[in-house]
Amino acid sequence: MERGLDSDSVPSPGSFDKSKVLDVKPLRCLSPVFPPQGFTSFYPPQGPPFVYAPPFGPYPSGFTAFYPFCVPPEHQRPPEQHPQTTSGATNQAGPSRKSSKFHDLQEESATKGDSVRSVTEDGCSDNLKQPALQFSHPNVHNTDAEATSSGVRQKSKSSYKRLRNSQEVRLSLAASVDTESVETIVMKFDAIRRRICQVEDAKDPASGGTRRADLRAGAILMNNGLRTNVKKRIGAVSGVEIGDIFFFRMEMCLVGLHGQSMAGIDYTSLKFNEEEEHVAVSIVSSGGYEGDVDDGDVLIYSGQGGNTNKKSKEVVDQKLERGNLALEKSLRRGNEVRVIRGMKDVGNSTGKVYIYDGLYKIKESWTEKGKSGGNVFKYKLIREPGQAAGFAIWKSIQVWKEGFTARRGLILPDLTSGVENLPVSLVNDVDDEKGPAYFSYFPGLKNAKPVNSHEYSFGCKCKGVCSSGNRDCSCIKKNGGDIPYIATRVLVSWKPVIHECGPSCQCQPHCLNRASQNGLKVRLEVFRTKDRGWGLRSWDPIRAGGFICEYAGEVIEKIKIEEENDELEDNDYTFDATCNYEQPADFNYIPELLGEEKEVNMNKEYKAPLPIIINAKNVGNVARFMNHGCSPNVFWLPVLHEHNDGSYLHIAFYAIKHIPPMTELLYDYGTSGTQHRTKKCLCGSSKCRGCFG
Repeated sequence: MERGLDSDSVPSPGSFDKSKVLDVKPLRCLSPVFPPQGFTSFYPPQGPPFVYAPPFGPYPSGFTAFYPFCVPPEHQRPPEQHPQTTSGATNQAGPSRKSSKFHDLQEESATKGDSVRSVTEDGCSDNLKQPALQFSHPNVHNTDAEATSSGVRQKSKSSYKRLRNSQEVRLSLAASVDTESVETIVMKFDAIRRRICQVEDAKDPASGGTRRADLRAGAILMNNGLRTNVKKRIGAVSGVEIGDIFFFRMEMCLVGLHGQSMAGIDYTSLKFNEEEEHVAVSIVSSGGYEGDVDDGDVLIYSGQGGNTNKKSKEVVDQKLERGNLALEKSLRRGNEVRVIRGMKDVGNSTGKVYIYDGLYKIKESWTEKGKSGGNVFKYKLIREPGQAAGFAIWKSIQVWKEGFTARRGLILPDLTSGVENLPVSLVNDVDDEKGPAYFSYFPGLKNAKPVNSHEYSFGCKCKGVCSSGNRDCSCIKKNGGDIPYIATRVLVSWKPVIHECGPSCQCQPHCLNRASQNGLKVRLEVFRTKDRGWGLRSWDPIRAGGFICEYAGEVIEKIKIEEENDELEDNDYTFDATCNYEQPADFNYIPELLGEEKEVNMNKEYKAPLPIIINAKNVGNVARFMNHGCSPNVFWLPVLHEHNDGSYLHIAFYAIKHIPPMTELLYDYGTSGTQHRTKKCLCGSSKCRGCFG
């Protein structure tokens, strides 16, 4: 189990000498290993002589079998220890699957058929039965050839339909992986996870089960070869950039950033002078960071294991083995270690968000008493210079939120003057512009009319809140039988239109089917860009499918569109739903992976079934500052709210993928709209069309 005692403690005169507090068994390798001259960390100056034993016995009297960190070549193993693989299977040296508590737990659960209720970071209903996962343990170092698009070797016992030969769901897992491939894997994972949550939310909670939709989604992707960077490596991972965020450890496993789904230390085997040693490749620090050095470039990391034995109440010291030993070897070898920092998720009280903070090196180590009374290993890691900002951005945002210092270039602390439930900062640290042209801030639509005024609208009769699986809920029926959101209030799939509850419904204001209502959910900032005027970004991380804001302003009637066409062409603050734009790629899940029927192919270009044009030049909200992007991270959908006199149309914006803090929010303006305007595009994307409108 990972220990995350993130203290800023350093060795003190009262620290325990490691030779006095550790009872470490001698390592067994193919040849004796003696501490180097002058090296003292973890090795007492006058310790007992080194005892050598062959890797698999015979052992000297009193010598107990130790976990085999040095796995011998196959020809040196006893016959019963030779791995049984199919033709063409190759595995590099690594710890046995039998050593994994994670797999032990999965196999035990599958054997007994137990269903355990638990709280998880998923946020879906508490009735999800978890099958045994059928993927290779992260410690097994598969070669890149193992996961090519030709197919997956081992057969899955999962009940989900596998598409072994379908090119639709397989990606090329070449050694060189770009950022787009990594993003695609993460998007596919989260799309399946959201769908699993949606399906299970509709089931009877009394059925029991666990809520780990993330583990099920990860198993499905791994079983179908949908992963990248399979082979472990030291240093940077192809396609993963500093500052990238993940909401589940399984996402990091799928892209090769951190191969452990539970443990905080990941390591691999390397050969030094014909001997194999385990060195650390990545760590996840998931505690609090209030005590870290101010510049964010220093991390004091606690080792794994130890704690208090719950049965005997005996205090247990951490041992110099597995991940702890790998960190010590990395200190001696001086190799780079990837650091992922865990933070509380502002959008989910039970979840975390993980940020990749780049490469660090371990500079020193020691032991000290932990909170439980046991001895804990401490490692001091220093960030390698010259890297892009990662965790430092998060620390700056925290300072801004707490009001300890003003935001650089701050013009207004709240552009909305208190209209929104969260303040929206106005910032310019680029030039001398003092702010955008004057407009009245308004969070909704003016001059809106119901889209079906000739029909009387019946709202739902749900008491309390609408619940998935309620066949009597009229709003759920309009959405095809499912609530379009899961418990974390993120959208499950792209749809032509979303039906939300409204004033005519009897459910409570906090009903899940009102996810795009009740104001902003993340802290936004209007900022000055270098070459595209004003833009919009968020202080908070945003999940894929997360609601951002709606487009507010004055609705223009069809009759007046032609009359005001000239004015609209010169208006940079207009939303036009009559434009054609591409559906968000990879946002929706692949039905076949869940045993569902494939959806009928829809046109790649999409036009809203309920066209609307909104003028936000004089009246509007933060959405008016969102710029166009040919590779957008945001998309919009028409959302209908139920009123007594009909359904009212709103335009809601959602995240296509996970969006890190301080990343500009962009959506596709589309082409060939009613206004027929064309403007030069400056988005800078590799897929830039050159113009929009």
